[in-house]
Amino acid sequence: MEFDSRTIDELTIGDESAFRHIGLYADLKEVLRRSGYPFRILPKGPAARADRALLVNLTFWAGDAGGDVLGDVHIEADIVAHAAWHHLAARALAPEAGGPMSVDAIFLGEAIASAFDVYLIGRLLGHAPRSAFLKTQVLAMADTASAAGLSEDSFAALLAELSHSPERAFADLRELLSDATHALFACRSGEEAHAALLALDGHRFSSLLHRYELSNWVLYARAYAPSHGADAGVRAVDRALRKAKAPLDWLVAHWIGPALASAALRAGAPSGPQPRRGRSRVL
Repeated sequence: MEFDSRTIDELTIGDESAFRHIGLYADLKEVLRRSGYPFRILPKGPAARADRALLVNLTFWAGDAGGDVLGDVHIEADIVAHAAWHHLAARALAPEAGGPMSVDAIFLGEAIASAFDVYLIGRLLGHAPRSAFLKTQVLAMADTASAAGLSEDSFAALLAELSHSPERAFADLRELLSDATHALFACRSGEEAHAALLALDGHRFSSLLHRYELSNWVLYARAYAPSHGADAGVRAVDRALRKAKAPLDWLVAHWIGPALASAALRAGAPSGPQPRRGRSRVL
């Protein structure tokens, strides 16, 4: 029962109208289009369920085997962006000689793709109140924050911060997710893991930490990543992002732009419009 394969242009994208004002979303979608990135579709039938596709995708995702697994040809716009970031991370961070990605590469790719959600939320607040992504994500974030002890007023203030500076929100959450996964990966007991989480409690996004699949990421890395120690190249990227005044602009310049140009070159066509450098492109 082989999976079918579809490109981005062969999928129906939900909620995309809400993302029209986000230039970076258009760039990420174009990366998938130019690369011919394949989405894998479950075989038609009663077993082609979204929950099963999600389980398979979380457990067996691999860039060299094709991209995200979907239950059918429908996909939401935020998942398009998420898939593009994973594709870009695999392109930039995978070993030159081939083989599985390192622990550092897995965690950095996951942190970037997941932290981009708060950037999208910040961009959609006040611009697209009917967005399905905005409604579901804000409700889920509110539940997670409440479970962590954050008051309704404090959560409302957090949303205001996302809206005011979505780029900074992305940067801060990306760093938190990277720090959390590395800390948990190094733990060998529940007591050590609990202490590692306590050490992160002072971060402004610590109340949202359990919204993310940290255990999946850590277990995936333990199962699939080679045990070769620190990945110097990936850690250099992490340091560059931490030092950058605008980490998303850094990613545009070093990941998105080159990916678009490389895909155009392979196709033997002019490179066409490139993402603009600087703040204007991520608005």
